Amino acid sequence: MRAHLARVDAVLVQALIAAALSFAHIHDVAMAAGQDGWKAWAYPISVDLLLVAAWRRLRSGTAKAAAWCWFVIALTASLGANVATAGLLDMTDVPAWLRILVAGWPAVAFLGGTLLAHTAPKTATEENGTELIEDPEHEPEATPDPPVQPAIESMPPTPPVPVPVALVDHARKVAAEHHTRTGTPIDTPTLRARLGVPAPLAEAIAAQL
Repeated sequence: MRAHLARVDAVLVQALIAAALSFAHIHDVAMAAGQDGWKAWAYPISVDLLLVAAWRRLRSGTAKAAAWCWFVIALTASLGANVATAGLLDMTDVPAWLRILVAGWPAVAFLGGTLLAHTAPKTATEENGTELIEDPEHEPEATPDPPVQPAIESMPPTPPVPVPVALVDHARKVAAEHHTRTGTPIDTPTLRARLGVPAPLAEAIAAQL
């Protein structure tokens, strides 16, 4: 844990040193190009903000081409100032093209920051050109599903149940007794209960009554 904290602290210190030096170099170039006072301090701030905005768009994973473009532009401005102040540029006699670049930088930074911060990132389907736009006022009518036709299975014919003649005679007596007592013909469930036979056999007997 302590080793991890030490590594993180070292990275943070190094980042702070690099940011401070780059900040000072951009300030010095802006001063040499005629941007004095608070304007010279605003230049390094705009460069760092554009770097942060481009880096955040890169981390989001969307519109990487535009993010890389603005990241390279901001990084070039920062590195250019570092190199220019390393003795390659006469700070007392800045060329006209550098004055033009410094004067036009605020508009470039504003454009890049606005596009990076206020442009909605595209989804994966939009980038592939396959996004479906749904209009709630013009929803397609649902097509009813065709009725499902029940499958007609060919069942083998049920063989007739053999019924003993004596059992049929006994069933007739039971049916006659039921009709005399209730005044209605006996039904198959009652006949089955009275005879104590399986359902197929009771149906076969009832068919012969």
